[in-house]
Amino acid sequence: MEEPTSYPSIEPSNFDLIVVGTGLPESIIASAASAAGKTVLHLDPNPFYGTHYASLPLNDLVSFLESHSVPQSQPSETSSDHASIPLVTRPLYSSLEINSYSSEPIDNSRKFNLDLAGPRFFFCSDSMIDLILKTGINQYMEFKSVDASYVSDAEGKLENVPDSRSAIFKHRGLSLSEKNQLMKFFKLVQGHCGNESEEDKISEQDLESPFVEFLTKMGLSQKLKSIILYAIVLANYDQDNLEVCKDVINTKSGINRLALYHSSIGRFSNANGAMIYPIYGQGELPQAFCRRAAVKGCIYVLRMPIVAVLMDKDDGTYKGVKLVSGQELFSPQLIVAPSFTFPSTLGPSPAQVANSCDAKEKVARGICIAKNSLKPEVANCLVIFPPRSLYPEQITSIRVVQLSGNVAVCPSGMFVTYLSATCDNIEEGKILINAAINALFSAPIPRNSEKSAADNLNDHIEERPSLLWSALYIQELTTGAFDSISCTMTPDEHLDYNNILDASEKLFREICPNEEFFSMTSSSDEHLDDGGSELDP
Repeated sequence: MEEPTSYPSIEPSNFDLIVVGTGLPESIIASAASAAGKTVLHLDPNPFYGTHYASLPLNDLVSFLESHSVPQSQPSETSSDHASIPLVTRPLYSSLEINSYSSEPIDNSRKFNLDLAGPRFFFCSDSMIDLILKTGINQYMEFKSVDASYVSDAEGKLENVPDSRSAIFKHRGLSLSEKNQLMKFFKLVQGHCGNESEEDKISEQDLESPFVEFLTKMGLSQKLKSIILYAIVLANYDQDNLEVCKDVINTKSGINRLALYHSSIGRFSNANGAMIYPIYGQGELPQAFCRRAAVKGCIYVLRMPIVAVLMDKDDGTYKGVKLVSGQELFSPQLIVAPSFTFPSTLGPSPAQVANSCDAKEKVARGICIAKNSLKPEVANCLVIFPPRSLYPEQITSIRVVQLSGNVAVCPSGMFVTYLSATCDNIEEGKILINAAINALFSAPIPRNSEKSAADNLNDHIEERPSLLWSALYIQELTTGAFDSISCTMTPDEHLDYNNILDASEKLFREICPNEEFFSMTSSSDEHLDDGGSELDP
């Protein structure tokens, strides 16, 4: 007979803020609030940090996806002094498909650190890296450079992204005229962003116009426009088709993204390109913020489920939470991970509960494990399939990041590849991810007419890697909202963390309107040791 679980008593019982879930937004806010002098209790029902942003061993990742693909309700709870509203864990994932072609990955499950929210990386000059350096949490993390970037052209060939002067001159797939066009355009962007005269500035009218129209105005070829829009600016939707494009990028935004990309190249002496990836996986980032929060006095308790939220019996305002241990804790503010909600059988949600559970869009994600690299001699790389590059009905980009054992996400001699694409429904998401998998790997993935259209790419990849294991799943996208009970956003569809950081800072400022979002610390110093895996400008 199993021993009943013993849960520790938490002291004190009153806090300025209670946070449930150790995902990245929750961890950033807990760390910022602790740094501002607030008393913070940070709980997680899981035995690990990161929640939906975690990096997990292979078997644990599958178990987590399976358990969060079905609703999980807590039994009704009572409280003598407050109305007790049970929490429900709503499913954020669906249509999980696992394909195993070899026992080797499963046999080495504990040697994997697989990202739940991949693919993702950092631009060397983006706001998240700035915050990592400002807060000093870089002392808890190490990084490796993403070696190369590739984009699929109209013929289905993977070509290097010409993202710098030297890369442009070395590129074999561009004509001399296209090389000159691209150099001239990059110089124009540099002049606009630099301290040049007003004559070098792009006009306000052009800045407000769609970026694709400005690129056409500059005389760039369709091939160059595709490279800039999808491989450098990282546009999601087909910018040439305004009828289906849900996110038309204007010139101002496009120029800013180009400037971010170019300023990232060479920022750190030990990073070859614009992008870096954390050793041991993206789950290291929320854990680093948690470590900083703990130093500032935040109390952490893992394996501690919340079974109910306590509300005032008279006016329905939030008062506190009830733990699975039966203990009741109180705070004026509560932040919960996006998987928590209230049962619809209770009617309207309690007063002062942020409603952020309406998921309109989805992101399809895939994870592939193989023995060989997508490109010979390349360990870590980014691959972009622009809209319509795999099949005519493809209206969104498909992003792919391959990682090797040198970033400690898999055993030596194996490669992990993450794929993602925004989609409106499950079927569309499956078609997108399977099309890319079929284009990159050799494996008996089920094909249909749309997927087989990717076969033209196969002729351009010598000895495509054979799949050992793969997973495909659909994740809901929610934005988060603020109230006395606030909900954070799900991992978004982007490759970087900028939107997640912006949303986290906004929520912090709602909760702590008079506090600074991370004051500068004396330990935040960019000049680190000359180790090959640290941020070393």
